[in-house]
Amino acid sequence: MRTRTAAARVAARAHEPRCPRHAGAPEPTRAAARPAPRGYDARLPRHFLTGEELAPAELHALLDRAAELKAAPLASQALAGRSVALIFEQPSTRTRVSFEAGVAELGGHPMVLRPGELQLSRGESVRDTARVLSRHVAAIGLRTGDEALLHELADGATVPVVNMLSPLHHPCQALADLLTLREARGDLAGGRLAYVGDGNNVARSLAIVGTLAGVEIAIAAPPGYDIEDGRGAELTTDPAVAVAGADAVYTDVWVSMSDPPAEADARRAALAAYRLDDALLDRAGPGAFALHCLPAHPGEEITESVLYGPRQRIWDQAENRRHVQKALLELVCTPARMG
Repeated sequence: MRTRTAAARVAARAHEPRCPRHAGAPEPTRAAARPAPRGYDARLPRHFLTGEELAPAELHALLDRAAELKAAPLASQALAGRSVALIFEQPSTRTRVSFEAGVAELGGHPMVLRPGELQLSRGESVRDTARVLSRHVAAIGLRTGDEALLHELADGATVPVVNMLSPLHHPCQALADLLTLREARGDLAGGRLAYVGDGNNVARSLAIVGTLAGVEIAIAAPPGYDIEDGRGAELTTDPAVAVAGADAVYTDVWVSMSDPPAEADARRAALAAYRLDDALLDRAGPGAFALHCLPAHPGEEITESVLYGPRQRIWDQAENRRHVQKALLELVCTPARMG
C-alpha cells in the first residue's frame, strides 16, 4: 500500500526513560527464548517502527517463528487474556484483516479503533492517549498518515507500538515479503529482490529490512521518485538493471487516494517505463516471480496477466502478513528471558 513519500525524514527523537511493562500479564507460550538484541533494555517497550529495531539474527528467528505459526496457526496463545489496540486513521483491507485475525489466533482481543472513536479527534493529546491505552492493552498498532504522530505515540507509550503503515515506512509488509521470498527459495542467503516504480514507504522498508536480512535489494525509480537513502540497497533509474538476476520483481501502485488528481497523470507518465509485465520478468533470473503489496491497478503498475498468472506469489505474500505479524507480536509482547 503506497502512501505519499514525505519530503524529509522525521528528526530522531530523544527517548525519555519509561516505566516497565505492567506486571501480571500471563506468560506467553513460547518454544524457546529469543535472544535479546544488542542494546536492548528490558525496562523499555519493544517498539517496531522502521524494522531497524531488530538485530539480523533476531530477524531470521522471527521469520523462523512465522513459518512455524503458518504451519500451525493456533499453536500459540501468547496473547491469551490480553488485548491489542489497532488504530486505523485510514481505510485498510490487508493490514486490518491480518492483524485482527492474527491477534485472535494468538488468543487475544483485537481492539479496532477508527477515526472519531478516540478523544484524539476532540483535542486530547497523543501523549495522554498513549498513557491510557498502555494501562489496558499489551501493544498498540497504528496505521497513520502522520510520521510525527507515530513517534509521539511511541514516546508516550509504556507498551510496544507497532507501525502498521506510515508515510515513510511499512516494515510489517517487508517482513511478509521476506517470508514469501524465503518460501520460494528455501533460504534468503544469496537472494536478490528488485523493486521497480515509485520509491515510497514500501521501497524504503525493503531497503532497510531486506538488507538487514542479508538479501540483495535493488530499487529502480525515475528521478524525483527515488528514495533518498538506499540503506545498502542498489539504486538505479533503469528497471532492466535492477531486475537482472533477481529472484523476485516487486512493484506498488503509482497513484493512491492521497494523491491530488492533478498529479495523477504526471505520475503515470513518469512511471510508465516501470510497469511490471512479462517482458520485465523475462529479464530477471530463472523462475523469477512477481510481488505486489496490493491493492493493485491492473494495466498501470502491473499487467493483469502477471497479477493473476502463474508467475506471481502475490496472494501468498498477502497471507504472510498475518503469520509474520503474529511472530512479531509474540516477540515484542514477551519480556526478554535472560539466561
